[in-house]
Amino acid sequence: MTTRRSTGKVRIARSLWYARRGVVEVRAAPLPRLAPGQALVRTLFSGISRGTERLVFHGEVGESEWERMRGPHQEGAFPFPVKYGYCATGVVEVGPAELRGRTVFCLHPHQDYFNADIVSLVPVPPNIPARRATLAATMETALNALWDAGCGPASRVVVVGAGIVGLLVTALAARLPGAEVTTVDVDCGRAAIAGALGARFARPDAAPGEADVVFHASASAEGLNTAIACAGFEGTIVELSWYGAKPVEVALGGAFHSRRLKIIASQVGHVATGWRARWSGRRRIAAAVQLLALPALDALVDTDIAFADAPAELPRIFAPDARGLAPVIRYPDP
Repeated sequence: MTTRRSTGKVRIARSLWYARRGVVEVRAAPLPRLAPGQALVRTLFSGISRGTERLVFHGEVGESEWERMRGPHQEGAFPFPVKYGYCATGVVEVGPAELRGRTVFCLHPHQDYFNADIVSLVPVPPNIPARRATLAATMETALNALWDAGCGPASRVVVVGAGIVGLLVTALAARLPGAEVTTVDVDCGRAAIAGALGARFARPDAAPGEADVVFHASASAEGLNTAIACAGFEGTIVELSWYGAKPVEVALGGAFHSRRLKIIASQVGHVATGWRARWSGRRRIAAAVQLLALPALDALVDTDIAFADAPAELPRIFAPDARGLAPVIRYPDP
């Protein structure tokens, strides 16, 4: 195998590729010379999205979404082979003085060294560990969802689905003054985490009703229907799940119309409508990084795997019955 170190002035970088359905490979390629306005980053950790990357791994990204799903530094094309990912933290080794030696976040695939435009690098504050900072992209999704929902102080909020997205929405909603937040999930093992984030916990059969806003993040029809049942009169259900090409059966009978409920989509590809005139994507991701200062969020990053082990470990992580929250890939020291 080609080593991570290179000879002369050419650096060889190693990256993970979804080569074909159910197969992950490490591929090596020389990095191009730095262009003006770029920096060289040595990766420390990269986060794995159990939801989105599971769909990529299984080849379940619908053809209609192939272009919209492209990541900022993606190589290849859907369905395969494709180098995909968007949760990297690392140290700037070559770049402007104000960034050199600093930990940064970047929307970059899983790769041990990479070149990136300086404007795409978000400095990580010293009080936020690089491992936790891999949650920044998902925190950006959660922040956008709260903006889409329009909830505020004293809101009664229910979050259905205690995966990473749901728990980060929980963390933000629970910081609203006077808000009453309940996280709903079939896994009672998530209760302690929800509690540490400032929320109550309930199983679906005991989920509270009359919510002002309900966030759905379970990626299941059962979860979406639970979310609808939790909403109060003229309440809003914010749909955060992405189902790929899978059809979803939604219960729109019963009291759905008489309660005048509203289901809206929230997706991070665009800044929420009410904020778009003032907020750029850069400003939003920088804010998301700052919101990761809560130490309780360390519980969400629950699995480390070595970069070299990733091809063997990712099929297990993406298995239909796999449990866990946010796994990260750990890169070797130089």
